Amino acid sequence: MDEVNTHFLYPAALFVSDQPFKVSTILGSCVAVCLFDPVLKIGGINHYMLPFWNGQGLASPKYGNIAIERLFEKMLSLGSKKSDLRAKIFGGGEVIETTVSQFHIGERNIKLALDVLNELKIPIIAQSVGGKLGRKIEYLTGTGEVKQRYIERTVQVQATK
Repeated sequence: MDEVNTHFLYPAALFVSDQPFKVSTILGSCVAVCLFDPVLKIGGINHYMLPFWNGQGLASPKYGNIAIERLFEKMLSLGSKKSDLRAKIFGGGEVIETTVSQFHIGERNIKLALDVLNELKIPIIAQSVGGKLGRKIEYLTGTGEVKQRYIERTVQVQATK
């Protein structure tokens, strides 16, 4: 098997390549959207932390509405046709226990991905979202394949004498 280039995707970043790469990232409440063009064999992925940019500071891919738009634009700039694109969505776990609804960032990140991809009319062909666990994903940009592993929660217990 040929050696595949690897790339670790940090939060608030995106990666697109017309060369085969294995891109890995770790998601908690963050969401990653993977776009794939099966015709040109081009893939891209983002990793965003919050759903909406509030208009202050830089319009960074830390925010879902910016991250998905930029990912889409980069795919088109490499020659993809909008009609060829397929999406997969991962993450959005509620890894922090809370009863305050505006803290349900995972749910809000998932909803944003679904809404934006629907607006762009890009079909979502797979998703693994929500739940209580984090995920590690590996995305193969040349095939569109995604491997996922759940990350178990660890609880620290204070030792007593």
